[in-house]
Amino acid sequence: MPELPEVETIRRGILPHIKGKKVSRVLVRQKQLRWPIPLSLSKELPTQRILAVRRRGKYLLIESENGNLLIHLGMSGSLRILKKQIPPAKHDHLDILFDDNSLLRYTDPRRFGCILWQHDNFESHPLIKSMGPEPLEDGFNGGHLYKQSRGRKAPIKTFIMDGKIVVGVGNIYANESLFMAGISPKRAAGKISLLSYEELACCIKKILATAIGVGGTTLKDFTNSEGEPGYFKQALQVYGRGGKQCKGCKQELTEIRLGQRSTVYCKNCQK
Repeated sequence: MPELPEVETIRRGILPHIKGKKVSRVLVRQKQLRWPIPLSLSKELPTQRILAVRRRGKYLLIESENGNLLIHLGMSGSLRILKKQIPPAKHDHLDILFDDNSLLRYTDPRRFGCILWQHDNFESHPLIKSMGPEPLEDGFNGGHLYKQSRGRKAPIKTFIMDGKIVVGVGNIYANESLFMAGISPKRAAGKISLLSYEELACCIKKILATAIGVGGTTLKDFTNSEGEPGYFKQALQVYGRGGKQCKGCKQELTEIRLGQRSTVYCKNCQK
């Protein structure tokens, strides 16, 4: 599943190609995604100008003069900018065409993504309103994590992946951030000190910012808005490396399951 850096990479990729453009037509070839694409989208978005492209967690938010698109890429979704119309492939489910003949194409082989349309502010949407702070903004810091963690027995890895605590820290980046901070993913969230949380918050910011800078992590189903994979995978320290040597101390990395997710860590470097 594309995580925050991948979604942010897509946002930055499509923004200069669609902002300020007027929509001429919306073509929906397959409306059955996670939830049906609203019928009103094809009627109300055409003739409207795109005002902004934002991100909230792993959701892309495309603002127009008349309403707002909320897009989640699910397990395998992607968005591409095409300079001209070309015949759609099997899993090309939706095109947003602009008045200069370019288009934004949504592709999703597994159809677990969603495309929703509403007139209200994004922050009022049920999928958005309960979200925690953005990890790269000032509202997220060690003090926030420390305060939210008091009395919690859940493992720290599960805790930082909770979207109500902080949005967008998916499995890959939780593994990497905890390794950088030297914290075992199994430790109870409520037992970690303020000082350690301050270090962890800094590591989360560093890991995500680095991943965004290189276009995210190469996953088999993910490509950026121009069809190219991200390259953060080359810098992974623990994720996907269970049984291999720790790049720090050279001891064997341990792989376990936490919250039904693969978790890799170094017993020597992470306490």
